[in-house]
Amino acid sequence: MTKQIRAILLLIVPVAAAVLGGCGGYTLNSPYRQGISTVAVDMFGRGKNVYRREVETQATEAIVKRIEQDTPYKVTVKARADTLLTGTIENIEQRVLSFNPDTGKARELELTLTVSFTWTDLRNGKTLAENKDLRVSGAYVLQEPLSEDFFQGSEDAANRLAERVVEQMETPMTK
Repeated sequence: MTKQIRAILLLIVPVAAAVLGGCGGYTLNSPYRQGISTVAVDMFGRGKNVYRREVETQATEAIVKRIEQDTPYKVTVKARADTLLTGTIENIEQRVLSFNPDTGKARELELTLTVSFTWTDLRNGKTLAENKDLRVSGAYVLQEPLSEDFFQGSEDAANRLAERVVEQMETPMTK
């Protein structure tokens, strides 16, 4: 056997064994649930102590886009959907991350959303995923040259929220 063939076999055999044997928890199956093709996403609500407007709209739009982009599911109206995703923005917190040493004013802020959501199978009423205390954060810089405002911070947090919600829509790993 030549050195080249031997080197190729030394590479191929362990990879083939890992793929065929299921080594390391890797799978070729989709991480998403079989039998579900559509999701309705209700407009997220605001908790009783959340006074910022449009944050729920940003969050809902980001989640819809992320579902369409990253999953095999299609977003549709509730009447035609297999499942329903509902949620509420329970709290919004802001904290200063850094100050301008010259002026003493806030330079960078962190915005944290606390969200609860439920994903339900409309065909049988079973809860597929649920989280009552999901916290995600985004940051924004108030001062020049960026001069960002609350909108940019909430958009960053909404996009991170969408990522986390879609991650939780994956099929739970079983052993």
